[in-house]
Amino acid sequence: MTKRSIRSTLALLLAGTLLPLAAAQADPFTPAQIEAANALQDRHVTLDNHLDIPFEFGSGDLDAGKDGASQFDLVKAGRGHLKGAVIAIFVPQGARTPAGYAAAAVQGRKKLAALQSVVAEYPQRAAFAKSPAELEAIEASGRFAIVLSILNGHLIGKDLSQLDAWYRDGVRIFGFTHAGNNDLADSARPNLLRGDKLDEHGGLSPLGRAAVAKLNDLGIVIDVSQISGRALAQVLSLTRAPVIASHSNARAIIDHPRNLDDAQLAAIGKNGGVVAINAYSSWVRPLPQEAIDQGNAVRRRYGVPEENSVAGIQPLTDAGVKVLPAEQFERYSKEFHAITGDPRYRATLAQYVDQLDYVVKKIGIDHVGISSDFNHGGGVIGWNDVGESANVTAELQRRGYSEEDIAKLWGGNFLRVWAQVQALAKAPAGH
Repeated sequence: MTKRSIRSTLALLLAGTLLPLAAAQADPFTPAQIEAANALQDRHVTLDNHLDIPFEFGSGDLDAGKDGASQFDLVKAGRGHLKGAVIAIFVPQGARTPAGYAAAAVQGRKKLAALQSVVAEYPQRAAFAKSPAELEAIEASGRFAIVLSILNGHLIGKDLSQLDAWYRDGVRIFGFTHAGNNDLADSARPNLLRGDKLDEHGGLSPLGRAAVAKLNDLGIVIDVSQISGRALAQVLSLTRAPVIASHSNARAIIDHPRNLDDAQLAAIGKNGGVVAINAYSSWVRPLPQEAIDQGNAVRRRYGVPEENSVAGIQPLTDAGVKVLPAEQFERYSKEFHAITGDPRYRATLAQYVDQLDYVVKKIGIDHVGISSDFNHGGGVIGWNDVGESANVTAELQRRGYSEEDIAKLWGGNFLRVWAQVQALAKAPAGH
């Protein structure tokens, strides 16, 4: 993401605050409510289960020690009483060729280097956590705990031995896919408009199946967000450890394969895992009919099949789908995201917590978490950046959640899963 795009994202977030006053400031929290939320977060592990960083993170306007353009920095984290985050080393899906794998690895290493530079520059304010015990010690010392994850296994290509190197560098969570199939698994959003095949692998590829065992052995938490339904079922059948869905939502609220249906939610709960609800507006609440109509108008202009949803840019089936040239696809994507990112359609914090409520009622408080997806489209009115994290707690308190339950949502459940995954690992000590 370029500096220009970061500024554009910030402008969009700020535009969201210019909605009609009644919508933007519905049911504001009192100073006493925020004080109580801050105090609760100070007493417990407070961990955003998934956020991203731009490639330029750590310098200039994106210096982590400044209150800058990014939705995450150490200043905002302090203001929001957020004490840790799972930060994704995300790379977009690229060509599945030796050159494509090499380019993805370079991009991943750039993000790792950016985070390493932050910890080197601010050692009294941030540190990497490689285990639950380290995370708790870092937070207790007043520093911000960074847990490294990989989102999109494209950056390892076809070489599972790269998982060992990433483990040595501190990665403790691994998500197989993003928006597009790769050599490990089918995505919940295959890029049909650029030539992906629906259900290419039938879920996991043989390499993906081997990766499940490898990740279990290393003690790396498997992240099932973004993978296809068949791939999810196969992961759950193969893994000997609990999993997480680090940034997922309920399909009962928005009917799209990117989201988890009730059976999938239950299966993750039965596995002992955690579903962290994502604060990306398009997945939090359905868009109105006018937005659906606008989306279909864009689809018609580019010859893309129409849908009854505007949540995703890809067709939901491959019937009648034609591959778009790269530049044409980029124009289509830009026009489509202008609709889904329209400030008029942003979800609210209350609607976000409605999703939390739904999933808690379906699979229990022990299997749900909180994630923002900041710097990758995340953010709702009332939780625009990590500096407003206490608003989430205040809304949960307003709805009657106990302190114990809020602590589970903010980090306790994730720590339990992480500890179980590490206890079941087979990697030699000091690996």
